[in-house]
Amino acid sequence: MSGSAILLMALLLDATLGEPDWLWRRYPHPAVLMGKAVSWLDKTLNHPPSRRLRGVVAIIALVAGAWGAGLAIHILPDFGLLEALLVAIVLAQRSLADHVRKVGEALMHSVRSARREVARIVGRDTADMDETAIARAAIESAAENFCDGVMAPVFWYMVLGLPGLLVCKTVNTADSMIGYRNARYGAFGWAAARLDDLFNWIPARLAALLILAVHGRLGAFPLVLRDARLHRSPNAGWPEAAMAVVLGVSLAGPRSYDGQMRDFPHVYPEGRTPAPADIASAVSVLWRSWAVLVAIVVLAVLSG
Repeated sequence: MSGSAILLMALLLDATLGEPDWLWRRYPHPAVLMGKAVSWLDKTLNHPPSRRLRGVVAIIALVAGAWGAGLAIHILPDFGLLEALLVAIVLAQRSLADHVRKVGEALMHSVRSARREVARIVGRDTADMDETAIARAAIESAAENFCDGVMAPVFWYMVLGLPGLLVCKTVNTADSMIGYRNARYGAFGWAAARLDDLFNWIPARLAALLILAVHGRLGAFPLVLRDARLHRSPNAGWPEAAMAVVLGVSLAGPRSYDGQMRDFPHVYPEGRTPAPADIASAVSVLWRSWAVLVAIVVLAVLSG
C-alpha cells in the first residue's frame, strides 16, 4: 500500500476503535514502551555533571531508536498492515474526543464528577474548579491535543513516513515526562522540550488554519495570530485561539498549578464565558476538522 493509503486506513481504524482496553490489558502500548525508555534514560543519565548535555544524549538515543524501529517495521513484507495498525495506535482522535465528551457529560450531572474527568486530560489543579473552569480546561485540552495527537502525527507521517511519526511520538512522550522547568528536569529535559516545540511548530499552525477553514472563519486569522503569541507555549496557543474564535468563547486566563495560581492572559478575551454545552461543541469541531483531514488524505490516495 502507498503511504497515503496506509494513513487513510489508520485514520479510519483510530476513529472506529479508539483505544481498545482489551488489547492493552494483554500487550504493552507503544507509548508505554516509549515511556519506559525515557524513564531508563532518566535514571541512568539525569545526574551531575552536565545535565543538559546528558539530556541531549538521551534525546538523540530516543530519536535514533524510534527512527530505527520505524524503518524496520516499514520494510516488513506485510503490505503495510502492521504499519497501518501502528499509525492508528499513535493517532488519538477517537480517544481525545471521547475523553473531552465525558467531561461534558459528567458536568451535566455534578461538578465533582466533572472534576475527576477533566483531571484525566489536564495538568492543572482541578480540586476547586467551577463549571466555567472545567469547561474552559476541557475545550483547551481538545484544541491543544488535536495538534499533538492528530495533526502532528499525520503531518510527520506524510513528510517522513513511519520513522518520522515514531520520532514525533517519542519526542512528545519524552517532553511530557521530562520537559519540565524544575530543579530535576530544567537542564536534563531541555532538549526534549525544545525538540517537541520544533516538531509541533508547523502542525500547530496547520491545525489552527484547518479549524478556521472548516468553519468558514479564515477571515479571523488575524485574531488567532494576535492571541496565539500570548500563550506560554509557542504552539499550543494556535489551535486554542482558533477553537476560541470558532466557538466564540474566551479561553486560557488564570489557573492553578501545584497549588499556585498563575495569571496567564486570556485567548480571545472578547468571547463569552465558556458554558458546559460548549464542550460538546468543541468535540464537534474536532470531528469536523478530522473529516476534512480525511478528505485531504483521500484526495492524496486518488491522485497517487
